[in-house]
Amino acid sequence: MSKRSAVMAALLLVLGLLVARPAEAATVRIMPLGDSITGSPGCWRALLWNKLQNGGFTNVDMVGTLPAQGCGVPYDGDNEGHGGFLVTNVADQNQLPAWLSATRPDIVMMHFGTNDVWSNRPTATILAAYGKLVDQMRASNPNTKILVAQIIPMNPSTCPECAQRAVALNSAIPGWAASKTTAASPIVVVDQWTGFSTSADTYDGVHPNASGDQKMADKWYPALSALLGGAQPSPSPGSPSPSVSPSASPSAGPSASPSARPSSSGCAATYTITNQWGGGFQGEVTVKNTGTAAISGWTVTWTFANGQQVTQAWGGKATQSGASVTVKNESWNGSLGAGASTTFGFIASWNTANATLVPGCVASL
Repeated sequence: MSKRSAVMAALLLVLGLLVARPAEAATVRIMPLGDSITGSPGCWRALLWNKLQNGGFTNVDMVGTLPAQGCGVPYDGDNEGHGGFLVTNVADQNQLPAWLSATRPDIVMMHFGTNDVWSNRPTATILAAYGKLVDQMRASNPNTKILVAQIIPMNPSTCPECAQRAVALNSAIPGWAASKTTAASPIVVVDQWTGFSTSADTYDGVHPNASGDQKMADKWYPALSALLGGAQPSPSPGSPSPSVSPSASPSAGPSASPSARPSSSGCAATYTITNQWGGGFQGEVTVKNTGTAAISGWTVTWTFANGQQVTQAWGGKATQSGASVTVKNESWNGSLGAGASTTFGFIASWNTANATLVPGCVASL
C-alpha cells in the first residue's frame, strides 16, 4: 500500500469512528411483585419472559432480590414474589423501599393480596396498602409504570369465605386505580380473574397449575407489551372486573348484555358493562373491522338514555356532549386488518338506571 493510500485509509477509519451510531434501546427493568403466586415458583413468569422474547421485546430485565426457581425453561427469573407475605404487612413494615433501591424498576407488575384475603383483611385496608406501595414506587422513580392485577380466584378448602372476599377486592380495584393513576406514573389494571377456574387452573384452589400459569402469562402480556411500545391496547385503569366463575359469583350489580350494530363502513362495536357499583360503572367496547380491507381509524358513538356521564376512558379518546358520546381511536390502535379487533374501556356515573347501549361504528379507510 502506498503512503498516500495508507493516510487515506487512516482518515476514513477516523471518520467512521466519529459518525454517530444509532442509540440502542434502553433496557427496561421490570419487577414482578407479590406472594407465592408470583415467586414460588411463579412459572407464569417463565412463560411471560419467553413470550416477550418471541414478540421482539428483548431489551427487558426482570429484577428482584429473589432468584428464579426451576420452571423447566431458560428465563430471567429475578423477582419479588415472597411466599406467605401479606401486602398489608409489606406496607406497614416499609419493606418495599429497600427492594426498590436494590433493583430500580421502571415497571412494577403486582399480583398481591391473596394472603390478605385469606387473613380476612378488609378490602379498604388492602387498597390502602396498595396506595402506600405506589407512593413508595413513585418516591423511588416518579415515572414508574404500574400493572396491578385483579387477583386470580381463590377457593381453598380451609376458607370457604375467601372466594367472595376476593370478589370484593377485585371489584374495588378499578375505582382505586382510577383515583390513583397519573400521567407520569399510570396504573394499569390487568384482569387476571376472568376465565380463570380454581378447579381447572389451580392445584389447591389457590396456586396456579400449568394451565393457570399459561392463562396468567397470556393476561400479563398485552398490558406489559403495550407499556414496552407494542401495538396491543392497554387495559389501563378500570380493567374488566371479575366475571362469574365456578368459585364465586360477584355481587357488583346488573350487567348489560353485549350488543352490536354492524356498520356499512367496515366496523362494528360491541358493548358490555363489566362492573357496576353504587353511583358508577365500568364499560368495555370491542371494535372489529368487519370489512375485507384494512382500516386506518375508527369512531364509535352512542347516546346514553339515563343521564350517565363518562368520567374516564382508556384505549380511545372520549368526548361527551349532553347524552352523546364519541370515542376515537388512539394512535396505536386505529389500524386494524380485516377481521382484527381492539378494545377500549371507560368509567361513568349513573343514578336510577343504566340501560343497554347499542353503539355505532364508522371506519376510516
